[in-house]
Amino acid sequence: MSIGSFFVARMYRLPRRRNSVRKTGNIDVVMPDGVKLATEHYAPLVKDKRPTLLMRQPYGLRGFSTVAEVYAERGFHVVLQACRGTDRSGGEFDPLTNERSDGLATLEWIKQQPWFDGRLGVTGPSYLGYAQWAISDALPKISAMSTKVTSAEFQSVVFPHGAFHLGLWLSWLQTIEGIRKNPVSFASRMASGEIEKRTAAAALELPLVDGDVRVLGHEVPFWRRWFAESVGNPAFWEPLDHTHRLGIRTPPNHFISGWYDFMLDQLLRDYETLVEAGQTPYLTVGPWFHVSNEMQGESIKETLIWMRAQLMNERADLREKPVRIHITGENRWREFDAYPPGPANDQLWHIHEGGVLSQRAAHVTEPDRYRFDPADPTPNLGGAIFAFTGAGPVDNAPLEARPDVLTYTSEPLVSPLTIIGHVKATLFARASLIHADYFMRLCDVSPEGVSTNICDGFIR
Repeated sequence: MSIGSFFVARMYRLPRRRNSVRKTGNIDVVMPDGVKLATEHYAPLVKDKRPTLLMRQPYGLRGFSTVAEVYAERGFHVVLQACRGTDRSGGEFDPLTNERSDGLATLEWIKQQPWFDGRLGVTGPSYLGYAQWAISDALPKISAMSTKVTSAEFQSVVFPHGAFHLGLWLSWLQTIEGIRKNPVSFASRMASGEIEKRTAAAALELPLVDGDVRVLGHEVPFWRRWFAESVGNPAFWEPLDHTHRLGIRTPPNHFISGWYDFMLDQLLRDYETLVEAGQTPYLTVGPWFHVSNEMQGESIKETLIWMRAQLMNERADLREKPVRIHITGENRWREFDAYPPGPANDQLWHIHEGGVLSQRAAHVTEPDRYRFDPADPTPNLGGAIFAFTGAGPVDNAPLEARPDVLTYTSEPLVSPLTIIGHVKATLFARASLIHADYFMRLCDVSPEGVSTNICDGFIR
């Protein structure tokens, strides 16, 4: 047991370790084109055969080595691999492009190892989850998945509703390079909010294609290529979309996410796709954002329970109902048979003049107006964003006081109201500019006037 795995187990209150671990590093797994991918194997020191967990990621082997050790200490072989062009792996890092072919080659390598017994789990959050979907239709007969805060396709993540998710990708550029080159310095900038400050400053300058230089000090090949080839080009994204791999033959999967994750809609779409195919995937959604520390701990615990149930037939700790979600207003967890829990009881709310939100039908009035100043663009407060500071639920009252924000508020609720499911908005609007993004947010206003964001969306 290392110091790192000891503190992770203690911090997240994980189950006791079952065995010691032997780590074999500096493994080069050769791809069909000759490129070598840096790989590590964490073996549980036990006499009997054990299943294997695979994690393929672009953040450097050190970033997930402790998690790999934690899993191995609890009875699993763990294969940890750095994606092409990251850490010591050869080739050029081209996000999303090589995870199918490299993942398939890695599967073949695993099958040839003497310690592999035919049982395989794939796990990991975000990019690691996408790498799982890329090979999900080629996993062994006895296999399981645990996809967290992720999606089987990324076009709608990079271009939500047609707009380029600039803040996400400027922050992700810094994350990829920071973890790989100087994790200690990156951790300091992450905690201080420096990542978000650099992103905000770079996003306000033109041309946008030079954003890589503004946040990193040098050009990034894939960033430049995406600007040249991916914008408004469905053909670029078609081979990177793995949603067609989801179906009745998909291995058992446990989806894990947070209400404030920027890929929650896509994850729920993937979940519903498997449900419609006749499967019963598990779903856990907590009060978390993308990089929430609480979610990391819960993910490790749930992954251990899930993989033991699916690969070891140890089902004692597996909950009975497949869906577990956190009701934020009640600050408690509830379990259901499906999501959304039915039958649906839709409510229709209308905006009225004078800043009123009501279930009364709206009548024809003069339109409300706002004034947008490009020199002072509307900021974001909290929500489903990729950020180490400032994401999640925050008081939106300061934002609502701006002249470029229109706010509509209901009368105080006379009885408790629980909202579970998909929130949709229909907006009738017109802008004097050629390009405009309309952003809508649903908030819960306390008696003290604190306006906490629940969910949001926008359209270009």
